[in-house]
Amino acid sequence: MGEMGKAIGLLISGTLVYHHCANRNATLLSLFSDVLLVLLSSLAILGLLFRQLNVSVPVDPLEWQISQDTASNIVARLANTVGAAESVLRVAATGHDKRLFVK
Repeated sequence: MGEMGKAIGLLISGTLVYHHCANRNATLLSLFSDVLLVLLSSLAILGLLFRQLNVSVPVDPLEWQISQDTASNIVARLANTVGAAESVLRVAATGHDKRLFVK
């Protein structure tokens, strides 16, 4: 992809992020969840389409299965990561650690 293509891609992405966050008064977390929802929905629709057309794919997203323990582990790690990031950002935003705020 050339420099012009990269610039146009960044312009479109920036415009969509600005529209989602500024015009709709939504957060970045909302943007990420919307993107994840669209990607998962697209994978599911493609999986259904490939099944109907009898196209074999190496990975069928409709057949993905994880155990309850694995799902709980993933959610616990995500919650710990978000909590740690939130506490670091809180300390940085209050100004108690100037070097952390600059990073």
